[in-house]
Amino acid sequence: MRGAVIHAPGDVRFETLDDPKILHPTDAIIRTAATCVCGSDLWPYRGLEPIGDPHPMGHEYVGFVEELGSEVTSVKPGQFVVGSFATSDNTCANCRNGFQSSCLHREFMSTCQADYVRIPNAQGTLVATDETPDERIWPGLLAVSDVMGTGWWAADAAEVKPGSSAAVVGDGAVGLCAVIAAKETGAERIIAMSRHEPRQKLALEFGATDIVTERGDEGAARVKDLTGGIGADSVLECVGTAQAMQQALRAARPGGNVGFVGVPHEVAVDGQELFFSHVGLRGGPAPVRRYLPDLIGRVLTGRIDPGKVFDLTLPLEQVTEGYQVMDERRAIKALLTP
Repeated sequence: MRGAVIHAPGDVRFETLDDPKILHPTDAIIRTAATCVCGSDLWPYRGLEPIGDPHPMGHEYVGFVEELGSEVTSVKPGQFVVGSFATSDNTCANCRNGFQSSCLHREFMSTCQADYVRIPNAQGTLVATDETPDERIWPGLLAVSDVMGTGWWAADAAEVKPGSSAAVVGDGAVGLCAVIAAKETGAERIIAMSRHEPRQKLALEFGATDIVTERGDEGAARVKDLTGGIGADSVLECVGTAQAMQQALRAARPGGNVGFVGVPHEVAVDGQELFFSHVGLRGGPAPVRRYLPDLIGRVLTGRIDPGKVFDLTLPLEQVTEGYQVMDERRAIKALLTP
């Protein structure tokens, strides 16, 4: 088969790889219907995370079941399936508590920008649709496997409630999906923080009521201006940088909540500031599997369309270009089709 391999910062290649095989009775093999480049893939691409030896890339996927291990009975060969970037048995204590991304048998997906993918913990990870969806819906279902699920987790962690105010820090695919999540969970005022005009337009289409272009303390002050001088009830931090976290904490009202879902890089929280802010802080890898049935249903019925975050579609063999375009912020998210 063929797939993306990262060799060094700025060096992603499309190479011939060994076909995946069933290694454990809990595995499945899927034929990729669609995959993509994620904003978090840019951390190693930009040299901000160690790469080590060359290795495959990609953690978002939808596809067709090709082969099953002997213990996998929840899906059947030929079915269209959606999974999560973090696999889970969906039966351990952490899974039963709704935190499948902390499953005791968790494995993070990392080989999905390829023709075929081995899915560990397939019994608990994969969710099949009743029938093969129209190809026009595939991008939305692909978004559910990570960015939409992560945006939903941001809203959940920040405790967005009906009639509340929410501010979203970050205008990448996760931030834009967080706008959808804030809208769907009832926020009345949704402040999207963005300096990029096409992304601002999409945020407004998804339900944002206000756009804030300022960053840092200026951005937090602007959010307070828009919320009666106290800050937002919920702030959804969808970037992972130190500035984004500080901005999020300072944009929340006393007693408000910050949900942080951007993978932290050089983020440090001042204990004194947090203590006196009365702001609640929760985050971590999104428990996407918890939300999959609900989000798949919302996409299939047309209630939400997170697939609009894919503003570039390329054949999988042009994955290198996908990385380049996203790195240069010429695209929000690159969809890849085998």
